Amino acid sequence: MAEPLTAQLRRFLVETNAIALAIGVVVGGAVSKLVGTLVSGFFMPIVGSVTPGGEWRAWRIPLRGDNAIQIGEILGVTMDFLILTVLVFWMATKLFRVEVKKG
Repeated sequence: MAEPLTAQLRRFLVETNAIALAIGVVVGGAVSKLVGTLVSGFFMPIVGSVTPGGEWRAWRIPLRGDNAIQIGEILGVTMDFLILTVLVFWMATKLFRVEVKKG
């Protein structure tokens, strides 16, 4: 007799670590939102206070016509990414007691 569909699904979820992956995605989304808020509410006002005009996310490199390279937005997203990467690395090494080998 064939295994019931619910049993197959349960076995699939356990054997493939799909539940752990889903939890990781949810936690990752929450951490991303937290870091984004931290960056926009804490770090960016500090950066804005030391840059001329304070509106560095609005920096543009004008091109022909109405086109422009949004350099401020690119810098902002890059900063968000770097801070998120460092935070996730720090959390992973501390939470899972992972040691990074030198050399």
